[in-house]
Amino acid sequence: MTKHHFPAHLAAKALEAIKFTCYFGTFVHTPELGRLEALTRCAVGVDETGTIAFVQENCQDYKKYTLDFTKLSQEQVRFVDVSDSEVKFFVPGFIDTHIHAPQFPNNGIFGDSTLMDWLEKYTFPLESSFKDVSLATEIYNKVVDRTLSNGTTAAAYYATIHAEATNLLADVALTRGQRALIGKVCMNQNSPDHYIETFEESKQSQLEVIRHVEARDPTGTLVSPVLTPRFAPSCTENLMEWLGELRKSRNYHCQTHLSENKREIEVAHELFPDYDSYTDIYHKSGLLGPKTILAHCIHLSDHEKDLLAQTGSGVSHCPTSNSSITSGEARIRWLLNSNVKVSLGTDCSGGFTPSVLQVAKHALLVSNHLVMKSENDFEKLSTSDVLYLATVGGAEVLNMDVKLGKFQVGYKFDTQLIQLDCDNSPVDTFAFQNPRWGQVDRKESIDKFQDLIDKWIFNGDDRNVRQVFVNGRSVLQKN
Repeated sequence: MTKHHFPAHLAAKALEAIKFTCYFGTFVHTPELGRLEALTRCAVGVDETGTIAFVQENCQDYKKYTLDFTKLSQEQVRFVDVSDSEVKFFVPGFIDTHIHAPQFPNNGIFGDSTLMDWLEKYTFPLESSFKDVSLATEIYNKVVDRTLSNGTTAAAYYATIHAEATNLLADVALTRGQRALIGKVCMNQNSPDHYIETFEESKQSQLEVIRHVEARDPTGTLVSPVLTPRFAPSCTENLMEWLGELRKSRNYHCQTHLSENKREIEVAHELFPDYDSYTDIYHKSGLLGPKTILAHCIHLSDHEKDLLAQTGSGVSHCPTSNSSITSGEARIRWLLNSNVKVSLGTDCSGGFTPSVLQVAKHALLVSNHLVMKSENDFEKLSTSDVLYLATVGGAEVLNMDVKLGKFQVGYKFDTQLIQLDCDNSPVDTFAFQNPRWGQVDRKESIDKFQDLIDKWIFNGDDRNVRQVFVNGRSVLQKN
């Protein structure tokens, strides 16, 4: 049996008992692709389960409204007023749909490699070292600390082939209060001798991780297992078919890589010559569906793109990684216009940053590069588009869009409080740029506020994240 590295009774921060709470201030979200909505002088009530109970814009007396709504006494309700600054606002927590937790120490290290060489030189040696649980403890704690600090309230994590270290990652995420999908990587062919498993070992360790994660969080409120064949070339057909059957049996999430690099695609075709395409390998193995996350998807054919739409599978766009190891430029508008779900992934350490905000900026810039080559403005993404991908898009790809990504009644309060004028802020703001809500024409205020959001996306970083909430609970607060 895998050892528990946290006491079984240790409560998750995001599951602690809380009072009904009313938050008052400015709330910003993207209820639909391309549309930013700023809710001003807004009261948002969050019940004891961490669920949004009301959203009341232009609330004149938020305390009275809350007490009338809840029928509770003032002592039974908590009030949080952040309306003291026009450059302070709530935004939904970021959702990182593709991050390799064990690769975190290699962030920013690429050499001059492309994907396949980079895996051999940097990635596999580091991941294979996670048989040392003390090393895994240090790194996984740092990963969750750093991602939460950057406003990531939910993450789809790849771990390693080691069940004990993977279970540790689930424990860390749960106790720190971060939503997480925990993936024990499966790889039983075309892998280094020092980092490979047999078919039976992969099955056994996968089931061990599922048992552990489901025992730690039986309702899946915060952490859940995700089946993780690394990518088709590293898995035999029988392993992928077994994972496909397992996925269908319990409707598990699944995550893997698809069409990241042209050489990788060639290898997939060489190893699986009887399949119509790289995507078809996953499809016929039973691994595609509404809870499947496919990282990269840069070099898809029209048929493959349509197959993703038909199966409801989602894409994790990883522009910092794709640029850093020269994999290519994903055509995100092409995917979106074909009804393919798209989100953002940091892809640490192919990507150099754990910040989804930085990835959002790079997603916009990559779309601009596509336009510069095609001279077709159709490809462009806006700041509102990439903010949508970082929040609602992530919720859609994780199949959690009925509860995450928006400030809407019935949704979970997974949120970050952003302050542009905090101490040591990387964003320079000036009084004439403030929206001056209620003092000037509403359209003028909205335009000014959109400019501030643009400044934040291009210049902001973790210093602007002042507090992070998951499931209605504060899981991180900075002085």
